[in-house]
Amino acid sequence: MKLKVFIYIVFMSLFISCKQEKEVYMFSTFREPADEGLYLAYSYDGYNWKNLGGSWLAPQVGKQKVMRDPSVVKGPDGIFHMVWTSSWQGDPGFGYASSNDLINWSEQKFIPVMEFDTSTVNVWAPELFYDHEKKEYIIIWASTIPYKFERGIEEERNNHRMYYTITKDFKTFSETKLYLDPGFSVIDAVIVKRGKDDYVLVLKDNTRPNRNLKVAFGKSPLGPWVDISKPFTGQFTEGPTVLKVGNEWLIYYDAYREKTYEAVKTTDFITFTDISGRVRFPEGHKHGTVFTVNESVLTKLIQLSRQSNETDDE
Repeated sequence: MKLKVFIYIVFMSLFISCKQEKEVYMFSTFREPADEGLYLAYSYDGYNWKNLGGSWLAPQVGKQKVMRDPSVVKGPDGIFHMVWTSSWQGDPGFGYASSNDLINWSEQKFIPVMEFDTSTVNVWAPELFYDHEKKEYIIIWASTIPYKFERGIEEERNNHRMYYTITKDFKTFSETKLYLDPGFSVIDAVIVKRGKDDYVLVLKDNTRPNRNLKVAFGKSPLGPWVDISKPFTGQFTEGPTVLKVGNEWLIYYDAYREKTYEAVKTTDFITFTDISGRVRFPEGHKHGTVFTVNESVLTKLIQLSRQSNETDDE
């Protein structure tokens, strides 16, 4: 009898523990003019996003000290790593910080990935990707080095290409290398893993008059990327991030001229269905990345957010 009671207690403890570890979708975002820092939103279904407010981390690095395009990845050790655009122009790198709970953050660092070329105009929208097979982090971003690449009607200081570096610990980084030169100005790329040796790159064609989103395909997170598609969004769209819900992939993006946040869904990255009328985002929501957190992490964020709102109302 005692053994049965013991087994029951162990089973219930495991059940409760598993229940507490339910995962929730989290969206890292910002608010214009991006000088306040990190904002967060959460969702249980990928369609309805609720505001957690901000700022959860104020920017302290970079010449302009902004925090745009915050990209967050949860490592296998449970630590959240974040990189962001820290300046519009004039800085050879981006910001970095880490956290166990999205509340308490490490000291911010400036990672000077483009300091090898003093003519570099900008470092925009660094994006994190964790390669589970090689157990390392890939960081990609867009930079302009004038007169280095062919261009269309864009100005030399607006002719971007994608670059990358690799790190295992965010202390040492590999040599910066060219990541993508599709023959046109490209920014805001995000890596998606569909399966073994099967990857998709969602990117913004930043040429004039395009300024829309496309996809490319590869067998490695480092490419090479082939079969660049026709655009699947209209003009003046940027900042894609991707979330898999069931057997569908949701691609969220910023329609910046319309000042709206929109989305499409796809199962194959060939045919796309507009679902903008079905998704809901907090007012002022801007592009970042989607990742997952344990529900216990969300609970603490909600509690602090409510306390902050109550203090503001006093």
